[in-house]
Amino acid sequence: MPDFNPGLILYTADALNGRGEAVLAQFPEAERLEIKQHNRLPELGMNHFKIKSDVLVLGRLKTQDIKWSGRSADYIAPSLANGCFGGCAYCYVDRHKVVNPITLFTNVEENIASVDAHVMSLPWPKSGNQTDPEFYTYDIGCNSDIAIDYSLTKGIRQVFEFYRAHPRAKATFATKFVNPALLSFDPQRKIRIRFSLMPSHVSKLVDVRTDSIEKRIAAINDFYDAGYEVHVNFSPVIVYGGKQWRNDYRDLFRQLDVALRPEVRAQLKCEVIFLTHNQWQHQANLAINPKAEELLWVPELQESKVSQFGGWNIRYNHQLKRKMIEVFEGLVREEIPWCEIRYIF
Repeated sequence: MPDFNPGLILYTADALNGRGEAVLAQFPEAERLEIKQHNRLPELGMNHFKIKSDVLVLGRLKTQDIKWSGRSADYIAPSLANGCFGGCAYCYVDRHKVVNPITLFTNVEENIASVDAHVMSLPWPKSGNQTDPEFYTYDIGCNSDIAIDYSLTKGIRQVFEFYRAHPRAKATFATKFVNPALLSFDPQRKIRIRFSLMPSHVSKLVDVRTDSIEKRIAAINDFYDAGYEVHVNFSPVIVYGGKQWRNDYRDLFRQLDVALRPEVRAQLKCEVIFLTHNQWQHQANLAINPKAEELLWVPELQESKVSQFGGWNIRYNHQLKRKMIEVFEGLVREEIPWCEIRYIF
């Protein structure tokens, strides 16, 4: 886990409720500056990684929209935070903001109330689907890494407690960090943690400032023992080097097969998402992480796609991607047949 000790805390006036004040109290030496909007930050004169290391933002999330997903979860809950300590070269959150430090939203009670009202309006019992056979699942970490946020505010534990106790709802989030503090919470299988995995040497290049793949794999048994449901998230799958990516994923699957105990394998499933990249992010990475772009921006394998937000993204050519998916599914069947693929695209 990174030692996050911000030197500057930016805050909006409406974020300084009890939660906000408690966060400020954790960092008494930090300079404080009031801002008008949490998503429109002043020019800070710091580079990309310095901002992520030294700046924390406190805000109030005004829009409590709950969106349908159907993939990682049934629904995407309102964000508890935005941004991350890590600087992953493909991060879709970074591509939407010029600067992107961790922003914690302090109106946790509103988040909980929104989810509770939403789930209680849905038909019950739920018809089982690939997200979960019994509970309605809510992704609580689409725009941040909850494993980091957990150590910054007790509000995340409050959210965990809500899902643990709820008769119809279950939480899920993906992470690239191993936070030992999470192991002291007993989620009673009502929180699903999804460790993101890819070949280790690729992760070192593109998963900037995150925990190693080896550390993430080694933590899976521990998190299961602590009461979490544990899945893995092969995302993004990056294709490179002719057949080399296949060999590297075969090695990764073998590492997983050796590391996990039988009872952990029995409950573990995966989701698989092939890389989508972005033109703006490509240009930014040429300045901050150009070696990563040699893997991420490969026009001979990719085609353009305009996103729903109007951005110009690139993804693998649809005909090639169909073959890539077949290859990936074949590797899973050969090396980790016990691992069900929840969805792949």
